[in-house]
Amino acid sequence: MQTISKILEIKFRRAFNQLDIPEDSPILLVEASKPEFGDFQINGVMGIAKKLKLNPRDLAQKVIDNVELSPEISKLEIAGPGFINIILDDNYLATYISNLNHENRFGAQLQMGKTKTVVIDYSSPNLAKEMHVGHLRSTVIGDCLASVFEYMGHKVIRQNHVGDWGTQFGMLIAYMIERIDDGTFEHDISDLEEFYRKAKVRFDEDATFADTARRYVVILQNWKNEGTEGEKVHNYWVSFKNASLEHCQEIYNKLKIKLTHEDIAPESMYNDALDNVINVLENKHLINVSNGAKCIFFADGELSGGETTPYIVQKQDGGYLYSTTDLAAIDYRVNQLKGDRVLYVVDARQGFHFKQLFIVGEKAGYTTKDTSLEHVAFGTMTNEDGKPFKTRTGGTVKLIELINEAVIRAKKIVLERNPDWNESDREYLANVLAIGAIKYADLSKNRESDYIFSFDKMLAFNGNTAPYLMYAYTRIQSLLRKLYLARSSFDVFDFAPDVLPVHGVAYQKHQISSSLSMEVRIDEEFFKQTKIKLTEKSEHKLALQLANFSDCLYMTAKECYPHYLCQYLYNLSVNFMQFYESCSILRAESMEIKNSRILLAHLTAQIIKTGLGLLGIETVERM
Repeated sequence: MQTISKILEIKFRRAFNQLDIPEDSPILLVEASKPEFGDFQINGVMGIAKKLKLNPRDLAQKVIDNVELSPEISKLEIAGPGFINIILDDNYLATYISNLNHENRFGAQLQMGKTKTVVIDYSSPNLAKEMHVGHLRSTVIGDCLASVFEYMGHKVIRQNHVGDWGTQFGMLIAYMIERIDDGTFEHDISDLEEFYRKAKVRFDEDATFADTARRYVVILQNWKNEGTEGEKVHNYWVSFKNASLEHCQEIYNKLKIKLTHEDIAPESMYNDALDNVINVLENKHLINVSNGAKCIFFADGELSGGETTPYIVQKQDGGYLYSTTDLAAIDYRVNQLKGDRVLYVVDARQGFHFKQLFIVGEKAGYTTKDTSLEHVAFGTMTNEDGKPFKTRTGGTVKLIELINEAVIRAKKIVLERNPDWNESDREYLANVLAIGAIKYADLSKNRESDYIFSFDKMLAFNGNTAPYLMYAYTRIQSLLRKLYLARSSFDVFDFAPDVLPVHGVAYQKHQISSSLSMEVRIDEEFFKQTKIKLTEKSEHKLALQLANFSDCLYMTAKECYPHYLCQYLYNLSVNFMQFYESCSILRAESMEIKNSRILLAHLTAQIIKTGLGLLGIETVERM
């Protein structure tokens, strides 16, 4: 079994070869932009005809004449100046999607190829401060990509490169020792935030305090040799880290992010490697000294836009910078973790830094010819006025406040829609809805673009939103429950067995923390006895969308754009709604057609659920 796109590419490559078209000529197979253009299009013929000085429509006809249609293709036709439209055979398409299941990951297994080790640097908040809205994009984009790569069979290593080093910690330690040295090291994250603000004021206004803060940074770097003072400085630093990481984990748990304590790879872990970084750069004659600082300069044209800014790796006073730490991190991720692709899910405003970093990392010999270092850049999140996301007083909005506000608004919506539900179910749905809406609002946008955050839009049940997709899934589950009830006199929520087959439809109790988690599933015998038949255009269109799931995942992983998957799931949901409205299931003209449509609906639900899961979004069975 191969993906449909791969099969079509092979067929057309054979036709190209029979016409002696050069092997390097692109086929350019794409999904048709409109249904009237068929299912797929070949767009490469016009470019080939131009190179060979042939009439593109004549060449397109020759290609068609040499393509073997059976069994995949129903019809080929020429459009415009030389496009080739492809219409798939209904029987072939039906058979193809019948073979999609959890075991082959709905076709994604066909895309796996060679397994790679993918190291993903994401979230990475600075410690001693609460996470704010600026951490949201890196966190949800990185977590989604990690899930997609794992689903595609790759080994994923998450790296939460938290900022736990540098002058800000010397500043905070100096303030704590000066003002609150009470012999204890336990403090809440909100206290630390307040202490940090006051410490920053002292640092900017008092030169003596600033010198003390810098001295504590030096002591921290070599604390074991600094006696009692070194131990005290270290203990304060550890307490700051513990309080901060506990706060971060609370946020990750609320957002259903898969980062754990084991994924933390802080700046401090590279401290002992920084001397060696300088030695490596010096041995390769990459370092020049400028105003006492050790720098790497770039050749003309090496950086875009005529930039000549050097990459500084050691300050005049001997201190290191995060640029030095990032080089040590490349060495670790490539040569110890054996990363083939190393992804940095970081704000687009850091683009110049990463361009410099990757060049220096390669020159230093930290990468191999097969290593791919990639900056997965993203834009900023703004409020509905298009301005930076700030509080009314101009401060930074804390991420926990954003989450809590979304839950409050979701509770109101759930209460309006389901006033007769018990409090437990309303609470459960509100949390699932709020978290899903926050994540999807971010992931559904092209990550490189800035986007406007709107509670009203993200919680809407229409349009390209999480609630719409979740509702499409519950519509299908509701349909399957109706089928169950039509064939059994038992109450599905009270019936004892975990899995109850009833003429092909099984109701499985899949309770996690709410009756909203119970799921209707189809038993295996029904799959064996039922064949999918595509008799209507809306069925064909839905089946084609289902078949393209693996191609979507492949492109999402290849280009690191989660919005590809979001758009796919939205299109799938829209196609299902169109199918549902035009093709009766409960009142189908025959049992054969009815059962076929049940399988189409069930497969749609499973792929929607799987896709949302890869986005980090839960589904429920009722809304």
